[in-house]
Amino acid sequence: MDPQMMVELGALTLVGGAALIAGVAEDLESDVGSQSNPNSQVQLAPQMGYLHRLYNKAISGEPASYPFYAAIGAATALSVLSVTGNDSTIGVFFALVAGAFVTALIHGVYATTSYMGRLASQSRFGQPIYMDVLRTHTPVLMAHGFVANFSVLLLTWVLIAQHMSPFPFVVLAFIWGIALGGVGSAVGDVHLGTDRYYQDRPYGSGVNAAHSGSVVRKAESGLRNSIDCAWFCSKFGGPLTGLGFGLVVYLHFWKEVVVVDWWSAVAGIIIVVIFVIMNTYLERYSRQRYGTYKEDVEAE
Repeated sequence: MDPQMMVELGALTLVGGAALIAGVAEDLESDVGSQSNPNSQVQLAPQMGYLHRLYNKAISGEPASYPFYAAIGAATALSVLSVTGNDSTIGVFFALVAGAFVTALIHGVYATTSYMGRLASQSRFGQPIYMDVLRTHTPVLMAHGFVANFSVLLLTWVLIAQHMSPFPFVVLAFIWGIALGGVGSAVGDVHLGTDRYYQDRPYGSGVNAAHSGSVVRKAESGLRNSIDCAWFCSKFGGPLTGLGFGLVVYLHFWKEVVVVDWWSAVAGIIIVVIFVIMNTYLERYSRQRYGTYKEDVEAE
């Protein structure tokens, strides 16, 4: 085997592992903070008379917030490297850590102001602001955000160092932030919303308009909070999000390394077709095994 190909495959393995960790951490962070699509039901709950102890931030959609975080982290890392130099691996590592740390601090500020502002505006519906929820949840989502952003910065730096991408560091980190947020929003949100916030509804039944905001508010013991949701989603939704993002990154560059010239485009089309067939089969199997849409059931 070509020695250069072996080096690129080794770097690709590191990139794929970092992408997997980023996907898991990103999804669990959004579960703790109740971000993106399911948060609309959490935000609507007090207006419908359902008071809760869930963390309600939703700074923005995940595909919009994570490129913002990744770009800030990358710019911070470059600022550190402009002073320390990028000659040593340790120096690069600590620069990436510094970038992710600054991003985590900004993440925490936005999360705190969003949580306080949203719940303060819902005081007219009797929704209290739980300071213990703010104190316990904010550091947890900051920690998950740190891991996710550090992983994005790491995989971006490896791609730049191995000349596997033509984009500058900050721009490439921004692009991977969009991809990470998109995968987290498309994969992990489904598990958080349908299987946790609406776990008392039949599988595949959808959410009737009459049930808007009627999220599950009681936990296995006591009242539910968003850390309970992260614990639940860490069993399936988080790993599945990591697997999804890891496969996106790994398979994209794998075909570029292993398959040469325009055949890499053909390989990409074949991979997409294979996944479409697999997803179709899985969808049909799950519907037949666990139930279909219950059109004949009267609305409660």
